[in-house]
Amino acid sequence: MKPLRIIFMGTPDFAVPSLEILIEHQYNVVAVITAPDKPKGRGQKLIPSPIKQTAEKYRIPVLQPTNLKSSEFIDTLKSYQANLQVVVAFRMLPEVVWSMPDKGTFNLHASMLPDYRGAAPIHWAIINGEKETGVTTFFLKHEIDTGNIILQEREPVFENDTTGSLSQRLMVRGAALVLKTVQQIETGAYQLTSQDLVENLPKAPKLFKNDCEVNWEWDATEIVNFIRGLNPFPSAWISINGVTYKLHEAKEISTPEFKGEIGDYHTDNKTFLYFKAKKGIVSIEQIQAPGKRSMTIETFLRGNNL
Repeated sequence: MKPLRIIFMGTPDFAVPSLEILIEHQYNVVAVITAPDKPKGRGQKLIPSPIKQTAEKYRIPVLQPTNLKSSEFIDTLKSYQANLQVVVAFRMLPEVVWSMPDKGTFNLHASMLPDYRGAAPIHWAIINGEKETGVTTFFLKHEIDTGNIILQEREPVFENDTTGSLSQRLMVRGAALVLKTVQQIETGAYQLTSQDLVENLPKAPKLFKNDCEVNWEWDATEIVNFIRGLNPFPSAWISINGVTYKLHEAKEISTPEFKGEIGDYHTDNKTFLYFKAKKGIVSIEQIQAPGKRSMTIETFLRGNNL
């Protein structure tokens, strides 16, 4: 068999285990493609992506194109003569890129496709109160997240999971699935499953700040799931007396004595902060004031009188 020459595409921490597992199993990753370095901190120092740092550790060439359709980038990509491309948490690719290798380009997606197509599948699975999700590898095609499925594995969503905790598990499970997928592509021993064209599937669009405001017209259970699904990023938020606070943890409670209107809050300014939802009461457990670190509600109330 012709030995695999793999190009890996990814940017954040979520993609690192998938790259590392291929290297550990001695696959020939001939180049890595990742996002350009970004300025961070007060000094706006340029910081490389986690994938770039990993690639440099293993002395793998790194490409950081700003334009994936530029002739210069396409020519450079062709020069590596890769016959397989692996994509984990990267941007949308033009056809000229994903169609280049003879063995194709596959992507790791953090859901059980065709459910939760889109940029934020882990967030939305928790927001919607799912009890189970998973990871999927599939070959790329024109329409986003719709290509033929190669492999899938399920993962439970626990009651106290946040997007952060679930991401950690899916990151590891996904890396193992990437390895298994590459092994099957290498031998040709895989079967493809077309994605069902089903209407009204749950979707996973990108989340923006305006999408993250808590709506007290929701039931308490929905609000708690919303806060979990946006923890640690981009964070649910509320406004109290004109000040915006991020919420990182909450729970539903039963307090018959709290008879306020929807959206009203009740606090002793020492140990608790409750909000009236459309149905039920939400107890805020972890909160973050502007410019401050996240803290328990007891710590917050010691320095903030509401």
